[in-house]
Amino acid sequence: MQTEPFYTLSSYHLAFCVIGIIVILARWLPRLISKREPASAPLMILFGAAATLFIPGLPAVPDPRVVPLPWELLSELTVIVALFGAGMRIDKLRPWTRWIPTMRMLGIAMPLTIFAMAFIGVELVGLTVAGAILLGAVLAPTDPVLASDVQVGPPHEGREHPVRFALTTEAGLNDGLAFPFVYLGLIIAMEGMHPGSWALDWVMRDVFYRIIVGVGMGWLGGKFLGYILFSVPRKSILADTGSGVIALAGILLCYGSTELLEGYGFIAVAILGLTLRRIEVHHHFHRSLHDFSESIEHALTAILLVGLGAVMPLLLADLEPVHFLVAIILLFVVRPLAGWIALSRTDLAPWDRGVVSVYGVRGIGSIYYLCYAGSHMEFVNEDSLWSLVGLVILMSTILHGFSVGWAMDKLQND
Repeated sequence: MQTEPFYTLSSYHLAFCVIGIIVILARWLPRLISKREPASAPLMILFGAAATLFIPGLPAVPDPRVVPLPWELLSELTVIVALFGAGMRIDKLRPWTRWIPTMRMLGIAMPLTIFAMAFIGVELVGLTVAGAILLGAVLAPTDPVLASDVQVGPPHEGREHPVRFALTTEAGLNDGLAFPFVYLGLIIAMEGMHPGSWALDWVMRDVFYRIIVGVGMGWLGGKFLGYILFSVPRKSILADTGSGVIALAGILLCYGSTELLEGYGFIAVAILGLTLRRIEVHHHFHRSLHDFSESIEHALTAILLVGLGAVMPLLLADLEPVHFLVAIILLFVVRPLAGWIALSRTDLAPWDRGVVSVYGVRGIGSIYYLCYAGSHMEFVNEDSLWSLVGLVILMSTILHGFSVGWAMDKLQND
């Protein structure tokens, strides 16, 4: 009679150990050479890939091309928490002229980037029109998660340099504003290039209705949460408890209710943070809400980045030379040039203008959009899209992560 061994190696627990070691190393190693905030994102991806390749016995991480749902859900939660945090960081909305760079980045730079990447996708990569539009929508937005190093400081801390303000507000709003183009790619994939049959419906529903509902629900959510936190009961308000978990509850309620109304939840949670921050502006509880949500964001981001690194060898297996060319064009030509054009005739100094133009990091939001599209439609070029997006995320986190401290140090003083 054979008996089970007293001790067996659990791949599940081994994975816990590896993830813990990777996150610690990614946060600690950069401190050996720099006192700046460590560029941990690229290291987590690289260490995650190395662990998959060289450590036997680790459980397989689901391939997002085959099993997109867990990636979609985890990246969705990470992004909405980050968007709320971006809104909470903004201490001062006025003067309204400080929003001009943000509006130009959203209204000029992002459409230019989407159009340019869609054109490149068709002409260089050989994507279908639907796949090319999806590529542009996936890669155009500045990621609110990985761009935290260039954003303004926490509530009550200030540090709202015009460059940091522009990058924070752009990252907070452009994820939701890219969604109409994700839907456009899905519509064309289903119905073909026949605008007469779908253009009006796309404009009215996916552009106007969903954006308006997102903004309105975010504002109502902020007012409602502020009332609950700071007004009732007046002698024993919830904000005095210091429990930041209410931030997560408010995010989930606002996002879920907006999506039920078919609005853009990404826009809603960003507006939620901006609106809530205007209520009892000097109350210390705003910092508690921000810090709690930031902790959740960092934890989810670490898991996602290590997981992304684990599947990166699979995603990059289909890489072609043209993918490297497209990634380089996006990071060094399309985004910087689109940003520079958008910010012309603004009050930003040339260096500040250049920093805003260059530091549009690609990351967790791109993963979500691609998973969302993949779960709703099977694209002809899906493997090529994932290879290219995976490469862009890796290159973006490396280039931006290791240079952002130097760029921020050179910003002109307020």
